[in-house]
Amino acid sequence: MKIKVEKEKIIHAVRKIEGIEIMLEDANDAKEATELILAREDLFGDGDYAKPKDVNVTHMQEYRDSSVDYKIIYLLEFMFADDVALGAKASFIKKLQAFFDKS
Repeated sequence: MKIKVEKEKIIHAVRKIEGIEIMLEDANDAKEATELILAREDLFGDGDYAKPKDVNVTHMQEYRDSSVDYKIIYLLEFMFADDVALGAKASFIKKLQAFFDKS
């Protein structure tokens, strides 16, 4: 499963949970930041969800109206174990997206 997350949302999430200001220059930085967020067990609470075993991150630019007006987006692809139910994957993604939206 894949989701798009704006660069600023990842930065704000790390600031919120760790109290540090980070810079995201590339997909490797975004992957480290995402792993830092996912390491926090208390963020997602109880429920029927499963944490991914790995995350692949791809750097993208999303253009708005012109070639100079763009925002940085990271595509996060979550790799789950083969035996994880689709509902558990969706629950995890939903909780993660809600966390990013609140950050």
